[in-house]
Amino acid sequence: MLDFRLKVFYTVARRLSFTKAAEELFISQPAVTKHIHELEQQLGMALFERIGNKIKITRAGQVMLKHADDIFTSYRNLEYEINQLKHEQGGLLSLGASTTIAQYFIPPLLAQFNQRYPEITASLISGNTEQVEQALFDKTIQLGLIEGRSKNPVLKYVEFAKDEIALIGNVKYNYGDPDTPLTAAELKSIPLLMREQGSGTLEVITDELKRLKLKLTDLQIAMYMGSTESIKSYLHHAPCAAFLSLHAVKRELEAGEFKILPVKNFKLVRKFHFIYLQGQQDKLAQLFMRFARQHAGIQATDTENKNA
Repeated sequence: MLDFRLKVFYTVARRLSFTKAAEELFISQPAVTKHIHELEQQLGMALFERIGNKIKITRAGQVMLKHADDIFTSYRNLEYEINQLKHEQGGLLSLGASTTIAQYFIPPLLAQFNQRYPEITASLISGNTEQVEQALFDKTIQLGLIEGRSKNPVLKYVEFAKDEIALIGNVKYNYGDPDTPLTAAELKSIPLLMREQGSGTLEVITDELKRLKLKLTDLQIAMYMGSTESIKSYLHHAPCAAFLSLHAVKRELEAGEFKILPVKNFKLVRKFHFIYLQGQQDKLAQLFMRFARQHAGIQATDTENKNA
């Protein structure tokens, strides 16, 4: 049922590249150019401006892109509902998750989901909170899962789980009296590893430190790092500490490699959220949300069940 030319246009518009669109669609670049030319002839308007080696979407192209988004969502929902009538599940589900969730929380959940719904093909990309939100805006994913507190009015946020962040150190090193929680003043003297700007983890840590009247500039930050795994590897070899998700260091804590360093008046429990664009919601995304919330022990509200 899907007009392939529309899919070609949609891919070019998202990639802003005829070459990348051809690679993604497994067709030649001249074929992409032909499909776009036919669409432009049919509409009587240019969809892209060619500026040297780059292309830019025109106002007509932006209008078409908006409706193409709605059309593809409707097609996915049509496929989902027809499969429901046949007592089947199927389709493509594209997810994006911020780093901690992608590495430590969602893989077991996806494994269970795929066992329960083997006909659904799920894909997962990861990045920090800002990157996941951008993937939603770019329509490269249908549903995001983040640990940040960002509140963009274009996005809908739905809680599905909780996570605790604590100060973690290496058992081989001394960080002060082990029987007494660290004070704010003592925390200033410990070299710290922090996640990069744009990370949801850094965002919630910064907010919690404000309650202790601490700013990042008050702390002895040894390095900003782009992943939790990099921070964990660094901690194995240096007398530093880091604020990390307990999900992320569960194995190391159980193995006696890392230890929790209590900080006086510091208690950080953050919420994991689903995020999706306001408006029409993808049926497969709704199915996954219900599954994940049940797995995490959070029941959907009556309103969410009606919308699902």
